[in-house]
Amino acid sequence: YLCRVLYNRKKMKLVFASNNKHKLDEVRKILPSDICVVGLAELGFHAEIDETGETLEENSALKAKTIWTWIAQQQLTHEVDGVFADDTGLEIRALGGAPGVRTARWAGEDCNDAANRQKALQELQGITNREARFRTVITLVRGEKQEAKGERIEQVEGIVNGQISEAEEGNGGFGYDPVFIPEGYDKTFAELPAEVKNSISHRARAMEAMRELLSNNNK
Repeated sequence: YLCRVLYNRKKMKLVFASNNKHKLDEVRKILPSDICVVGLAELGFHAEIDETGETLEENSALKAKTIWTWIAQQQLTHEVDGVFADDTGLEIRALGGAPGVRTARWAGEDCNDAANRQKALQELQGITNREARFRTVITLVRGEKQEAKGERIEQVEGIVNGQISEAEEGNGGFGYDPVFIPEGYDKTFAELPAEVKNSISHRARAMEAMRELLSNNNK
């Protein structure tokens, strides 16, 4: 797959700085067919990137720049058009915006998705205001010969408002999908068909903003 991607120069090739297969599948379904998305495993990068940033913006940039640097060290920058990374946070209004940047590790450093969902439900027990939103920040890094550092770094975001359900519902999606009901719907992300979620989600909106950024920059 990687060889076909790297040597088919008719399509734009972007590296997605993630080893999360669920995210990779979702991103490929969201972006148009004229953009090839290469995952880190396909690129040969299997290490974990420490997300030490204090904001979604910082973590997103950290991941994208780490992979761009690695690609440059492998002398592959001429084979790809750029690297993008996302960081997503669930922000619950009644909890002061928590878990925010700690969304993926809310229930502990080695927790799983199920533990995070249960923590969300437990934290909101007895609370009527269940308003929440998902926010995705994407950092795009591309080579720029005229730039002093040889790269152009841009960020976009996507937001979807909604609320936390009273209990887990649905078997689709991943992460907090079974407990998040997007605004305008009465079903959780996990209950909605993938094509519906991918058209309205925070990641879809951030991807659309990135696609527009790429389109405008290429005009």
